[in-house]
Amino acid sequence: MFKQKKTLKLGLPKGSLQEATFKVFKMAGFNIDLGSRSYFPSIDDAEIEPVLLRAQEMSRYVEDGFLDCGITGQDWILENNSDVVQLGELKYAKRTLNPVRWVVAVRQDSKIKSIEDLNGKRIATELVNYTKTFLKKNKIKAEVEFSWGATEVKVAAGMVDAIVEITETGSSLRANKLKELCVVCYSTAEFIANKKAYRDSWKREKMQYLLLLLQGAIEAYGKVGIKLNAPKKAIDKITAILPAMKKPTISALSEPGWLALEVIIDERKVKQIIPNLKNAGARDIVEYPLNKIIY
Repeated sequence: MFKQKKTLKLGLPKGSLQEATFKVFKMAGFNIDLGSRSYFPSIDDAEIEPVLLRAQEMSRYVEDGFLDCGITGQDWILENNSDVVQLGELKYAKRTLNPVRWVVAVRQDSKIKSIEDLNGKRIATELVNYTKTFLKKNKIKAEVEFSWGATEVKVAAGMVDAIVEITETGSSLRANKLKELCVVCYSTAEFIANKKAYRDSWKREKMQYLLLLLQGAIEAYGKVGIKLNAPKKAIDKITAILPAMKKPTISALSEPGWLALEVIIDERKVKQIIPNLKNAGARDIVEYPLNKIIY
C-alpha cells in the first residue's frame, strides 16, 4: 500500500526578515530557492514544504492550522493575540542580531515630552492592537489609527501627533528628525508551532531538529575558530590573550614541549588578537569560519 509522505508546512517571513532568514537557513545547511514571483520556495529537504507569508499574518495562519509552524516576530504574536506554541527565539533581525523595538516617536520640536502628554492625541501605527493595550496599561486615552506605511512621514508632516514605529538602529527616526519617547515592546524572531501539529510526534521532532540547527547557525554568526601551536612555556601568556567563549581546548603535539590550542572568538577581535598571539610565541595560527555552534 502506498504510504503518504510526511511533510512539515513551514511559514517563512516575506519582507524585511526574508533575506536574513534565508541567510540563517543557509548557515544551518538548507538551500532555499525562490523564483522571482513565487510564494512557494523550494528547499533541499523533501520533508519540508515552505510558504512565504508576511510576518504580520504568520501567527494567525499557524494558530488556525494552515501552517504547522513558522517564523515571525514576537511583536506580531502580541498584536494578533495568537494562541500558538513558542518553541524558541531566533535572535536575529533585518540588519543585526539585536532585538528590534517598537517605540513611541514624535517630532524633535514637539511639545510632547512624555507618554502622559499623549492623552487626547492622535497616534498612527501598524501595531494597533498592542499599542492600545500599552496605552491602556499606562492609563493613556488617545486615538490610535492604522498606518499602511510611511508612518514617519505622517508625524513629520503633522498629520498625527505621534507614531508607534519599529526600529532596529534608530537611524530612520533620526533621519526624519524624530525622537523616541519610550519603548512599547521589544521583539525578536520566534519559531512558533500550531498546537495540534506540535502534539504530532513526527512533526514535533522535525520542528525541534530544525530549531536546533537554526539556533546553532545564529550562535555561530560573527564568530570564527582559531587554531594555533605554542610552546608550553608561553601557554599562560597566550591563553590570557584569548577572549574565549570557554577555556581553549589544549592538546599535546608529538614534538616535545609544544601544545595545540583551539578556541572560538568574535570575528571582530581577530585583527587585534592574531598579532598579539604571534608576539606571545604562537605559531601556525589558522583562522576558520563557522556555520553552527551547538551546545
